Amino acid sequence: MSMDLSEFLDVFLEECFEGLEAMESGLLHLDESTDLEEINTIFRAAHSIKGGSAAFGFDHISQITHVMETLLDELRNGSRQVDKNIVDLLLASVDILRKMVEGLKTDETPDEARVAELKKKLEMALADSGASSDPESETPPESDAPGEDQDQAEAASWHIQFIPGPDLFRDGNDPVRIFEALAELGSLRVRTDATNLPSLSELDPATCHLHWEATLEGAVTEEQIRETFSWVEGDCQLEISQTEAAPEAPSDKATVTETTAEPAAPAPAEKSAASVAKPAKTSPNRESGSIRVSIEKVDLLINLVGELVITQSMLNQAGLNQAQGGGASAEALLNGLAQLERNTRELQENMLQLRMLPINVAFNRFPRLVRDLCNKMGKKVDLALTGEQTEVDKTVLEKIGDPLVHLVRNSLDHGLETPEVRAAAGKPEQGRLELSAQHESGNIVIRIIDDGAGLNREKILQKAIENGLVSDKDELSEERIDNLIFQPGFSTADKVSDLSGRGVGMDVVKRMGGTVSIHSRQGEGSTVMIRLPLTLAILDGQLASIGEDTYILPLISIVESLQIRSENLNSVAGSSELYRFRDEYIPIIRFNSLLGNSGGIENLEQGLLVVVEAEGQHAGLFVDRLQGQQQVVIKSLETNFQQLEGVSGATILGDGQVALILDIPGLVHLFHKTRNQMTVPALAAAS
Repeated sequence: MSMDLSEFLDVFLEECFEGLEAMESGLLHLDESTDLEEINTIFRAAHSIKGGSAAFGFDHISQITHVMETLLDELRNGSRQVDKNIVDLLLASVDILRKMVEGLKTDETPDEARVAELKKKLEMALADSGASSDPESETPPESDAPGEDQDQAEAASWHIQFIPGPDLFRDGNDPVRIFEALAELGSLRVRTDATNLPSLSELDPATCHLHWEATLEGAVTEEQIRETFSWVEGDCQLEISQTEAAPEAPSDKATVTETTAEPAAPAPAEKSAASVAKPAKTSPNRESGSIRVSIEKVDLLINLVGELVITQSMLNQAGLNQAQGGGASAEALLNGLAQLERNTRELQENMLQLRMLPINVAFNRFPRLVRDLCNKMGKKVDLALTGEQTEVDKTVLEKIGDPLVHLVRNSLDHGLETPEVRAAAGKPEQGRLELSAQHESGNIVIRIIDDGAGLNREKILQKAIENGLVSDKDELSEERIDNLIFQPGFSTADKVSDLSGRGVGMDVVKRMGGTVSIHSRQGEGSTVMIRLPLTLAILDGQLASIGEDTYILPLISIVESLQIRSENLNSVAGSSELYRFRDEYIPIIRFNSLLGNSGGIENLEQGLLVVVEAEGQHAGLFVDRLQGQQQVVIKSLETNFQQLEGVSGATILGDGQVALILDIPGLVHLFHKTRNQMTVPALAAAS
């Protein structure tokens, strides 16, 4: 039987990436202490990648992992000591392997020069320790040189009993490939036990009903035999024993012959009975574990549930209208709709949980990043990660990754000082960088904290004036000066380097409906706080009406709502309206006209002012009235229509009306950009 393994390639690639992450994480821990269990974990990850790549025929990957495996074997058996050089070499190997696996995904050819250079370095490291001539080496060489391994073991006869679980074929495994690999190790004879094979009418071709017994003769070790079965490890019952004489078997070398079990041979039947019990016992564990589902399928389900929520809301609105007459039937209708709403919301919440991942998916890259940058800059930094199991939507994770990398790099480059500078300032030579995550009020809050030099506000302000971001006549608070560093392209670096100098830019955070702020004290350090919604699929919003239009304002951006008082109104040279809010004047944004719509109340005293916060500044959105708060399903405007500045998406309300979801930072930016062209209504009515 032959099997097309291409359909299992995606699963293999995912497992490769997981294995590489485990290897990188384990290698970083070896910097701190030599932990045998950690070395075993790294070894197992390398071994799995090697076995899988060899099965798929990716020899360039299996050859690299084979040499890595040999080095790791020396570390775990104590013949080689853990040091910085070997850790650096293995980390570099992980980087190259990751590029090679990514190349398999994108059909790109790996950089052969880099691969050859890495392999040469690994082999030189092995040669330095004399590993190539070590007769005790447990790691077998490549399959193209079997004789080398056979010289290391005495000729022996092995009896192998292989009882796979019923899902052997469903998992993409082919026993013929296993036996072909065994045949390369020596003289192989195989006997098939078909005792449990059902009748043709009851046969499920996807279920494995067969067991096998084999005799292998040659200079081979048990370790080599077990490695051949590594691809099905945990999904079968495998017994390997050394014998002095090979039992009779009807098949020739390297062939698989199916035979019917004889009544006179009860031993195989008894063992078959035992083997059936074992897969049946482990099957529930497999089913209660986890499955791999593509994110596209999850997104499709979430979109369908979102449509269900909208339909339920429309039914609820229609039910309320129908039930206005009262009566027992009306009450039953309302009770049924209320139950439907509870069930729909519960279904939606559970569906959204499918896309939630722990934040450590994003945090895991930073130990390596900090280690490499500290080596490059000659700095000592202790990285602390807290709240790694805090869960957030996968889409949020993907989009927040790059901003977090920029912030960490800037903390290392601009914030944390060298050991000499810290010692002169009376600080410990080793700086501290902390990344933390936690849930607060339905959002996720990420903090990047360092005990470095803090922000140089004079230099920031000078650069901002040079770049035309502010005027030298503007009076800016410390908070506004600090937030200038988040402007796209802004940087205080004198020259662009591979570490920093291109500006952080927090546009991504703002486009996701989040906020970013910084608190800094010169000489003591800085804290950057990012607040984001847990998911981009739904939004807690405030419904606001202007004329016949309804808009959704994200609750995360709202400070408060108030009735406008005429004595607090003012204007600046007739170009914009201002309102005195506590101790500051904030601009009033008539966003209906800003977005090009007509209608709505003109007299400010007849409407309401919703005070919002964006980029560390307050602004007032003028609305006719507020309708209430609602959790809405976000629909992309860019996908279904086109991108609009100041609008982050749309939703469908219970009455079937489409409502735009406002992007508060984008709306404030649009207002400042166009305020000089806006027509300001007369304040006569408010005077």
